[in-house]
Amino acid sequence: MSTETERVTLPAVAVPDHPGLVPQGTQFFGLYARELLRTFRNPWVIIITIVQPFMWLAFFGSSFGNVPLVELEALVGTKIQSYVQFLLPGVLSTSMLTVGMFGSMSTIQDKRFGYMKRILLTPTSKSTVYLAKALGSATRGLVQIPVMIGAALAFGVRFPGGALEWAGWLLVLVLLALGFSAMFLAVTASSTDWQTPGVISNFITMPLMFASAALFPTTNFPSWMQYIAKFNPVTYTAEFGRDFVLHGTADWTYLGYVAIFAAAMLVIGTLTARKYLKVE
Repeated sequence: MSTETERVTLPAVAVPDHPGLVPQGTQFFGLYARELLRTFRNPWVIIITIVQPFMWLAFFGSSFGNVPLVELEALVGTKIQSYVQFLLPGVLSTSMLTVGMFGSMSTIQDKRFGYMKRILLTPTSKSTVYLAKALGSATRGLVQIPVMIGAALAFGVRFPGGALEWAGWLLVLVLLALGFSAMFLAVTASSTDWQTPGVISNFITMPLMFASAALFPTTNFPSWMQYIAKFNPVTYTAEFGRDFVLHGTADWTYLGYVAIFAAAMLVIGTLTARKYLKVE
């Protein structure tokens, strides 16, 4: 009696030679959605993200409450309703400085708990991981915008601009948040130390915040601070928003400067992630 062995031939499955050849759209949106879920599932992150800039507006903005308006206008160099009106665009601009710190902290957390290793072993490119985290981090910071605008309305601030100027102001804030998120993630791409994002944030945030037009006009600065302010994207974001809030106008060249900054940070960050973002 003979036994015949049947051979079952399975269909060939094409395996790409390089992860970059796999369409990355699904991976990108999946990782981006994860970043958003991680944010909105943690109420403390949302509370701190909202309360911190509100406290700046409430306490720092009210610190000039008893100063005569004429003296305030002489200090800031333009007609204003209150210092809160002048301060609002600056506070929103400086708030975009710190959003990247949370994205870099989540990256370090993913490395230490093995999630990054599992992702990078799949056909997901390092660039996709990096860009999803950068956009997720920037989106987290945008939660502050409607809250701050509502607070400003409560303080009596009115906005004379139209829909186009509103859109431009929101866009310049998005670009600034994206640029700094990309920069923070690039700096911490090779790190697994929890303290690194906080140290870098403190090192970068304070000089860029005070050497900008966010809190006071740059005309009051010494020459060396004015030089820094000329290359500081926070200055152009604050000035764009201030023109809109105070006068209802927009200088679109400021938007161009911030767009160049965001694009440059994304390119540099993507190249850095390709080189230093590794399976630990």
